[in-house]
Amino acid sequence: MGKDYNSNDPIDAEFKVVEPEEQGQSDNHGMPPVEDPCDETGDAASEAKENTWKEPGKTGPGDPGNMKKQKKPKKPNRPGQSGGAGGNAGKKAVRAASRGTVLALVLIAGISLVQKSMYSIGETESVVITTFGKASVVEEKGLHFKIPFIQKATRVDTTVKGVKIGYSEGADGNPVTIEHESIMITSDYNFIDCDFYVSYQVTDPVKYLYQSDEPDIIVKNIAMSCIRSTLSAYSVDTAITTGKAEIQSNVKSMIIAELEEKDIGITLIDASIQDVEPPTDEIIEAFTAVETAKQGKESSINQANAYRNEQIPAAEAEADRIKQEAEAKKTSRINEARGQAARFEEEYSEYKNYPLITKQRMFMETMEDVLPTLKVVIDNGNGSINKYYPITDLGSMSAEEAAVASEADGQ
Repeated sequence: MGKDYNSNDPIDAEFKVVEPEEQGQSDNHGMPPVEDPCDETGDAASEAKENTWKEPGKTGPGDPGNMKKQKKPKKPNRPGQSGGAGGNAGKKAVRAASRGTVLALVLIAGISLVQKSMYSIGETESVVITTFGKASVVEEKGLHFKIPFIQKATRVDTTVKGVKIGYSEGADGNPVTIEHESIMITSDYNFIDCDFYVSYQVTDPVKYLYQSDEPDIIVKNIAMSCIRSTLSAYSVDTAITTGKAEIQSNVKSMIIAELEEKDIGITLIDASIQDVEPPTDEIIEAFTAVETAKQGKESSINQANAYRNEQIPAAEAEADRIKQEAEAKKTSRINEARGQAARFEEEYSEYKNYPLITKQRMFMETMEDVLPTLKVVIDNGNGSINKYYPITDLGSMSAEEAAVASEADGQ
């Protein structure tokens, strides 16, 4: 019979139960734990437990020789491990794959970082760079760099934009009326359908981004307000016929003033009327007739002005010609009178010196001037004419010519 179990037995005292946390350590007898090629940690602890003795009381009384070791089943090999050198090769392959994954992630992160640090500026845009809340504008075209995660780049389109008021383009490209925008009231309480096109451009990108939430909508609202305010000061006839240019100019001035007051980084380029007409067909026909009559009136006035502009210069030229002829005749008469007076003065001075000679000379000069124009008629006294002598030609006719003339007169 074996002896009872005693904890003070020297044989029993040499055995020690190894717990899992004591893996890798040898027992009190210097025996190393059994290693499992599949697992260097968990399997070694299991093997160490297998080398421990079960308590004698659980196997029966008596002798420690009756005590037996109870082995636990080994853990199955992990996938890719067949034990020994094969398991080490699998571990190396896993480590190499892990390193490759890490390198790929690092490379992707580096590429993303480089991309976030670069930006380019086109010909029709500017970029606003924000650094810790402080904004600055970059307008130089080309490639630029920024500090990633610290600086933020926001693009702003600086091309000329346009907003349509009162109409829009349909799918087929034809204009479609927007009544709640186009219908307006005039000073004489008539309704009118007015379409406008407003073009603008961003001139301060920082104010455009941060001075307001919706600057494009603000521009449209300002334009609509200015158009309605301006048209309310004109009658419907003026708005449709002769006042379009003035209305357009006033609307443009008001929009510019409003944008300067709001200071949202936008500058007006132009504001033009696209169409102005009454809202119904009957009124359109009536206003068309009125417009036609006014155009006819203006055409007649223009024709009359053209005729006046043509006739007035001709009349002025004729008047100048008559004046110049009168001035020339006046000058000639005056000069002639002065010459005659001077001649008379000279003759009078000579007459005072030699009165008889001067009288005879004057008589003879007068006869020379008078006789060539006289005709001498010889009458015998009985009422019939005998001879006619052409005294005018006597000085220039020869004897033969005078005889021929006398014979002709005698016949």
